[in-house]
Amino acid sequence: MSRTYAVAAVAVVVLATVLVGGFGLRISRTTSDFYVASRTVRPRLNAAAISGEYLSAASFLGIAGLVLVHGPDMLWYPVGYTAGYLVLLVFVAAPLRRSGAYTLPDFAEGRLESLHVRRLVSVLVVGAGWLYLVPQLQGAGLTLKILTGAPGWLGDVLVASVVVLAVAAGGMRSITFVQVFQYWLKLTALLVPAIFLVLAWQGDGQPRITFDEHLSAFRADHPLYATYGLIVATFLGTMGLPHVVVRFYTSPNGRDARRTTVAVLALIGVFYLLPPVYGALGRLYAPELIHGGDADAAVLLLPDRVIGGLGGDLLGALVAGGAFAAFLSTASGLTMAVAGVITQDVLPSRGVRHFRLATVLAISVPLAVSLLVSRVPVADSVGMAFAVSASSFCPLLVLGIWWRGLTPPGAVAGLVLGGGSALLSVAVTFSGAVRPPGWPHALLAWPAVWSVPVGFLAMILVSLATPNRIPAGTNAAMTRYHLPETLTSGRHR
Repeated sequence: MSRTYAVAAVAVVVLATVLVGGFGLRISRTTSDFYVASRTVRPRLNAAAISGEYLSAASFLGIAGLVLVHGPDMLWYPVGYTAGYLVLLVFVAAPLRRSGAYTLPDFAEGRLESLHVRRLVSVLVVGAGWLYLVPQLQGAGLTLKILTGAPGWLGDVLVASVVVLAVAAGGMRSITFVQVFQYWLKLTALLVPAIFLVLAWQGDGQPRITFDEHLSAFRADHPLYATYGLIVATFLGTMGLPHVVVRFYTSPNGRDARRTTVAVLALIGVFYLLPPVYGALGRLYAPELIHGGDADAAVLLLPDRVIGGLGGDLLGALVAGGAFAAFLSTASGLTMAVAGVITQDVLPSRGVRHFRLATVLAISVPLAVSLLVSRVPVADSVGMAFAVSASSFCPLLVLGIWWRGLTPPGAVAGLVLGGGSALLSVAVTFSGAVRPPGWPHALLAWPAVWSVPVGFLAMILVSLATPNRIPAGTNAAMTRYHLPETLTSGRHR
């Protein structure tokens, strides 16, 4: 692949991101603009923005790599990523918007009237956000290294720098436009080359694509358990991802939040039809990646391998631009969510100036980790972030919205036992202290099967044991969550 075209594509995406973010800066004037775009983002625009930030390195590169190496069993990843929005639509979307919160810690404090719960949720939001940010930065480093031969750290630093500029410049108002632009760029960057790749495959006589029957799904000796772990994590983890949740606060009302979710299901469903195509064709045209290479690179290498010449260079450049857009959009959303929590719960002031400082803090820690820790396949590391979210924020949101009996001690118990155990499991897995094969590694690498029930049970049982701690404002909060805005006080709109 021509490095000149690849560098030009990345440069164009970076420049376009900065320019679109600058447009958002021009219309970001208030604190509400920075945090939730003044709650004025309509469903179609919001759906494209959510899809833009949700379709991360794991979606753009990781799914294709997993299908390439492990075959059709890996299709549970896109199924889970998409189905998570159906769960969110049914249980969370509208009530969460009606809560009137800016962040997940805001929701927790408003529902449970407890600063202790708020602080614990803040810690978990920052932890989950950082865990999700690391693979975005490492994926950018991998992409830039493969396409241009640049040092691996350069992509990490470049994405972090552009994200700081985009988020600190105009906050939520700014990155909304950035993420809408990047969704359509990512879809185009996979769709157009995929069409030419399939045509080339047909021109080669449609050679049969085979997958070895002995391949071990998830690189584990307990593949069925690992599959269930992935399903639970992705189905239930989506509703608590900090960068996803914060976007629902930007909807004008609960009805628009539901419409936004339906549109998101359509947009990401279309996108997820494409990565498996690259994974399947990679077994024919890039077989060395199966055993001896980096499977996440399949999407980047296939245009040159299959098409070649100027056409392959141009299509490869388009894919490179789309990959960089994936890193930038997801990293922007995560940084926005983490910076909002840091501003409200760590720094002494909640003004715009402190928000910009929080943006730098939000990206600095994962940048350092991405440079110091050896790379983990992006889909695997993102799956771990889903497990933490499913084990902590899912019980908090579902029970907080639908059960009057939830108490602050119950919430703390569930967050610590569920979310804390999942976070600890992920940390042990990343450290390499427990390695496959064996049940210990499987249980720690895919903890959602047991950590999600632990979170729910702890919240329920401790809440039942502390009925005198039910917050005084519970009835008012539940009314606000479940009645249309026209029937509740205008101050919560």
